[in-house]
Amino acid sequence: MDTTVGYSGGHTVNPTYKEVCTDGTGHAEVVRVKYDPSKISYDDLLDVFWRVHDPTTANRQGPDVGSQYRSVIFYHSDQQRKDAEQSRQRQDGSGRHCGSIVTEILPAREFYEAEEYHQRYLEKRGMTSCRTSPKT
Repeated sequence: MDTTVGYSGGHTVNPTYKEVCTDGTGHAEVVRVKYDPSKISYDDLLDVFWRVHDPTTANRQGPDVGSQYRSVIFYHSDQQRKDAEQSRQRQDGSGRHCGSIVTEILPAREFYEAEEYHQRYLEKRGMTSCRTSPKT
């Protein structure tokens, strides 16, 4: 599996992190996941997605606020759309989340790779999430 951080869903061509942070590009900060379906299923990836962020807050993840932090799944096929919608329905009815899920499910658009310093950002700082302190 290969993951790359970047930006998608907006109107600015080749946006920079600084531009995306202005909340004016329309882009969301995203992770592009390239995977081998013989090793991990799309449903398993969706399960990870629901566990690693808060899908009930519009335009916010942890301390980060703005439309670039919205919860969104970009699909690449009609089957992925159907699977994502079914997964969202299961999550919404699971009682696992403190509120209603606001995650958007939209067709994939152009993906713009983030700058190198933004790749593996938390890992480079010895962190596992935005809410943790660096490892000592």
